[in-house]
Amino acid sequence: MTPQLLDPVLLQTDFPELELYASGKVRDVYRLDNEHLLFVATDRISAFDYVLATGIPHKGTVLTQLSLFWFDFLKDIVPNHLITADVSRYPSTVTKYAEQLRGRSMMVMRGEMFPVECVVRGYLSGSGWKEYKTSGKVCGIPLPSGLKESDQLPEPIFTPATKATTGHDINISFEEMCKIVPSETARQLRDISLKLYKKAADYARQRGIIIADTKFEFGTTPMGITLADEVLTPDSSRFWPADKYSSGKAQESYDKQYVRDYLEEIRWNKQPPAPALPVEVARRTSEKYLEAYRLLTGHELKV
Repeated sequence: MTPQLLDPVLLQTDFPELELYASGKVRDVYRLDNEHLLFVATDRISAFDYVLATGIPHKGTVLTQLSLFWFDFLKDIVPNHLITADVSRYPSTVTKYAEQLRGRSMMVMRGEMFPVECVVRGYLSGSGWKEYKTSGKVCGIPLPSGLKESDQLPEPIFTPATKATTGHDINISFEEMCKIVPSETARQLRDISLKLYKKAADYARQRGIIIADTKFEFGTTPMGITLADEVLTPDSSRFWPADKYSSGKAQESYDKQYVRDYLEEIRWNKQPPAPALPVEVARRTSEKYLEAYRLLTGHELKV
């Protein structure tokens, strides 16, 4: 039985008049017409590739509002797919759901998405750390010997991955990426991704957050290569508190690591059905997301 939270959560969306275009672990995407989509970020949370039975209060709003912040901050580097997040400007078929959509949705330009995740790493962590321990490389890129877990890399590196519809994305080399998208396009995506990461990471460091790594998604629109989906959120990035950073070990983070740790503690076998979370675990996770938003934007999220 799912525990009741003091704050409301949105786990499922239901807009009968709209065509469901795609449904992911967190987002539901609806087709508004041939050129426009409606992105709705729910409060669902996944861990170990399964959506859990309990939502995280305000999570979808944090993901949306933080993406909006970064879209604006990074628009001088690359166009993005955002049209508006003002529900009063949505089509009339949607505005009746204004209360459900406000703060957690975006009307965006539909694009042809590239079938690769554009990952940039500034620190050695996660799957990159595991690969480095085995081969001294990450996605085919040789790194200096003797690096420790969570060490900052000499320079940020571009480490693409395939998009998996289920399970984990698979890390690939840049050469392998060039077999999936044209080589010139791959070089453009790499260069744009590195520019985005460097600008965002420099800014975040001043705000007390280390962006250890992140992933970007791009598509093509009439504007050319276009930044899409979510951007630099706790779901798509590793955010570490800078004042607690210490290399040589795993770091505290502003993401769902708190949830993963709980699931490891209860020895969940990582098979369905996914368990529910205690109220306190969901609440603490919500607080981490909200704190990341406050630190990065300088504002409290209106919830």
